[in-house]
Amino acid sequence: MSATLLDQALTRLDDAAQHLKLDPDVLEKLKYPRETTKTRLLIRMDDGSRKSFMAWRCRYDDTRGPTKGGIRFHPDATVDEVETLAFWMTFKCAVMNLPYGGGKGAVQVDPRKLSKAELERLSRAYMQAFSGIIGPDRDIPAPDVYTNAMIMGWMADEYASIVGRVSPAVITGKPIALGGSLGRDDATARGGFYLLRHLENELGVGPGSRVAIQGFGNAGSHMARLLAEIGYRIVAVSDSRHGVHSAAGIPFDRLIEAKRDAGLASLVGSDGVGALVPGDIVGVDCDVLVPAALENLIHADNAASVKAKVIVELANGPITPAADDLLSARGVTVLPDILANAGGVTVSYFEWVQNRQGYYWTVAEIHERLKASMEAEGRAILERASERKITMRSAAYVHALGRLAEAIEAHGTQQFFTS
Repeated sequence: MSATLLDQALTRLDDAAQHLKLDPDVLEKLKYPRETTKTRLLIRMDDGSRKSFMAWRCRYDDTRGPTKGGIRFHPDATVDEVETLAFWMTFKCAVMNLPYGGGKGAVQVDPRKLSKAELERLSRAYMQAFSGIIGPDRDIPAPDVYTNAMIMGWMADEYASIVGRVSPAVITGKPIALGGSLGRDDATARGGFYLLRHLENELGVGPGSRVAIQGFGNAGSHMARLLAEIGYRIVAVSDSRHGVHSAAGIPFDRLIEAKRDAGLASLVGSDGVGALVPGDIVGVDCDVLVPAALENLIHADNAASVKAKVIVELANGPITPAADDLLSARGVTVLPDILANAGGVTVSYFEWVQNRQGYYWTVAEIHERLKASMEAEGRAILERASERKITMRSAAYVHALGRLAEAIEAHGTQQFFTS
């Protein structure tokens, strides 16, 4: 029987546990999700018919606080993926020292095939189904793949109708006018950008370095913009349909204009831009590779083709454990997802705090707080990796697991109860 995505993720837990003296209670609590709920959302379609969609919500662990995690709308969503993403969120929140546990949700649907009215009905149906699980002190969703601020606004409004009071802290990533936070739109990319900039000297990269970005959605496009603004050279970009590359670099404004108007392929043939099979971006000759889409982009069969010396994981789980070992053996430094893309959940936390206190910060304050958090945790993890001679990923999991273990052990352990 082949290993599930969660099985693969749990190998990170086992690896980190080898570097800490843990009570057995810690691993017993963290190797299984606390609760996973599934249901079918039945909605009325525009043609008058009814259609159902499978949906899930997982609360993986709430030792350090209410669970936190996005909701994705995707035709290939599965319960295994949802539980794995919730596991990663547990460690991501601990890495950033946020008072949260990890959660995640999904609906198995292709939202591009729904009308706007059907999408709203589906979004509200999700909140109706899971309102007993979700709450500002229990489980706080956010946007994810194919969901956005408007969808979060619909869900927050539906929750308010169910509980009979306005409760903006129930969900993050909302429109600014509905209690969203400034700086949330580019938070995931900006967090990775601040981390990369802070560690440039140690990583041997900087302005002038060549960058390839897989996934030109929200996170990928913002990362391209931020890096281009300070002089990094964007030499390749891909999305789910097309890829483009140019050794001389492609100006960001041309990339974003093409993506918006005619697709990335419209750039091919102009100013030395060539076509690229999307999956082949893994092997592009570059200094920094940024996976910014879905899981398992880099695996045992293509890891040897990676030419980048630094990989910044803006996507969740873009490198399999087997590929990780191959990359490490070749000296490729991976800034792991639970650290590199934690800017999103960090600014989501800022939004939750602002909603609860009814006082909102400027975008400059948001950026300053995010920068300080990414630099502090990134530096601590780099030092741990150096001291223990382990990878940045292993160091990040050790860093997070230490905080989770402390919280779990604070409830009492076997040794406490039998001594």
